[in-house]
Amino acid sequence: MSFVPNELTPPEPVADDVVVHRNVMVVMRDGVHLATDVYRLAVDGRPVDTPLPVILERTPYNKRGTSRTERSVKNPAPKTREELAIHYVRRGFIVVWQDCRGRYDSEGTFVKYLSEGEDGYDTMQWLVSQPWTNGMIGTQGLSYGAHTQMALACLNPPGLAAMAVDSGGFSNAYTCGIRQGGAFELKQATWAYNHAQEGTDERTAAAIAAENLHDWFTRMPWTKGRSPIRWNPEYEDYLLEQWQQGTFNDFWKKVGIYAAGYYKTFPKVPIVFMSSWFDAYVTTTLENYMGLKGDPDRPLTLIMGPWTHGNRSCRVFGDVDFGPEATFDGQIDEDWLAYREKWFARYLKGDVAHDLAGRVHIFLMGTGSGRKTEEGHLDHGGRWIESSDWPLPESREFNLFLHADMALKERVPDEESASISYDFDPSNPVPTIGGALTSGEPIFTGGGFNQVESEQFFGCRNPGLPLTARHDVLSFETEPLEEDLAVIGPVEVELWVTTDAPDTDFTAKLVDVYPPSEDYPRGYALNITDGIFRVRYRNGFDRPEPVQPGEVFKITIAPFATANLFKKGHRIRLDISSSNFPKYDVNPNTGEPEGTSRRKRIATNTVFMERNRPSVLKLRVCSSIGRK
Repeated sequence: MSFVPNELTPPEPVADDVVVHRNVMVVMRDGVHLATDVYRLAVDGRPVDTPLPVILERTPYNKRGTSRTERSVKNPAPKTREELAIHYVRRGFIVVWQDCRGRYDSEGTFVKYLSEGEDGYDTMQWLVSQPWTNGMIGTQGLSYGAHTQMALACLNPPGLAAMAVDSGGFSNAYTCGIRQGGAFELKQATWAYNHAQEGTDERTAAAIAAENLHDWFTRMPWTKGRSPIRWNPEYEDYLLEQWQQGTFNDFWKKVGIYAAGYYKTFPKVPIVFMSSWFDAYVTTTLENYMGLKGDPDRPLTLIMGPWTHGNRSCRVFGDVDFGPEATFDGQIDEDWLAYREKWFARYLKGDVAHDLAGRVHIFLMGTGSGRKTEEGHLDHGGRWIESSDWPLPESREFNLFLHADMALKERVPDEESASISYDFDPSNPVPTIGGALTSGEPIFTGGGFNQVESEQFFGCRNPGLPLTARHDVLSFETEPLEEDLAVIGPVEVELWVTTDAPDTDFTAKLVDVYPPSEDYPRGYALNITDGIFRVRYRNGFDRPEPVQPGEVFKITIAPFATANLFKKGHRIRLDISSSNFPKYDVNPNTGEPEGTSRRKRIATNTVFMERNRPSVLKLRVCSSIGRK
């Protein structure tokens, strides 16, 4: 059954004062209909005709389901989308939830990310034509719901008046979200496996569920018909396309995955950007903020917590407790829902009592005791600080140079000739132990962990041994710090390198090294941030070129930005290697087209630490930090 664009289904009461028009089939420009639920205020079961502002969320996760993150410290049970809609409606909004194309009740074929711009625009156009709206539309959503917002906004749809972009909204999916530094983020593979089972027939879902994903992760790269999601070709096709599109070209400049290409014409509406240091969208969030700031007609707010993806009402991530101030709740506002209510009241209703824009809220990790909590976690702690901008105006550059004696020092090396070489065997990659990750279950998980191999982490072969015991991990450390050092801002690692392979990767990981203590006799090496670079792109992500024999070149690895207090007595450590699996795909070192090689070879990789080839860790630090 289909509907003309402005026809609503009969109202169905969901509360004494709220009705829903379920599965209104809104037609898109190509004739595909998207299932849309419209919640409205009602009297005696009849919707109120007074035009009201709209809150819109477009989701691939079932508009009638329960979002795991719509909860708070006080109310830990997450609200269903219906409960959330009722909450908003009672505060004077119309609420619209929509299933994305090809998902749940909507028609069409699901191609991850690439239909959301046009579909979002068409939905907004439909909304402003309705007599029951006042033409003011606010968008919200976490993760994919953030991607859908930025996608539609790139096309300047009618009615857009405010946005709440939570942990997503691609600035450039090539450099954060699908790929990083040329490598492929394997959260895309786990996401595809988990969600390819939804919305299909029982036989297809059972076939995918019967596949052993752990075994399949040892048989990468996947290729067409040789993957655990081959039973759902729609998902296999888009996943392999993302995997094999290694070069930055027109594929990566499409609406939905490249907001950076639209900053100059982006709508001038208030936006709150939120993410967290152990989320997969740090760079996306900060690039969107920095790319759009500076226009008084587009007031922005930035919030960066210590959380993993969307878990803003928790304080423990991985094996680390970030303290009682770690939650959004009780710090930035009562909770995230209360904040959004105020945000939309201000910018959809003109309630000047709530002026939230123009602020930067940053959680500084690392102010804890360093002891083990009663629950058995590292008390790393932290606190909120507030600023007017990002990067913080008071921050300054702080460079640490790599030395051949494995030291990190503020001075450039004196040596005319100094380097360290190691063999990188893609059959034995460095295992991922936490980090800024999402959607990785059941293969990997995000958060802070001691960088020691354990059976809980995929690919660990030597439980109990620190990663620094590996020959293919180069660890450079400072001396114990003589005073606290607040590292707040972007992180870059410039390396002079060479390899005997036509292509390889280099990775960098920033680590906060706790000294030995009663609770941690061997100390604790806490991962702070990490990054990767594929050397075929040393001359540009749009210009892949094989490495020539004997070629020495400089690369820049860009780990996610961070905010961490390295305490007096701690060491700053930088780990250099050539893999971080299963966070990223493993480079086979063969130079073949990406995501296709069935062969592997060992690469001998070299890092230089010389006067004329200085490899350096670039940080930003703050001497004095205000509270929120």
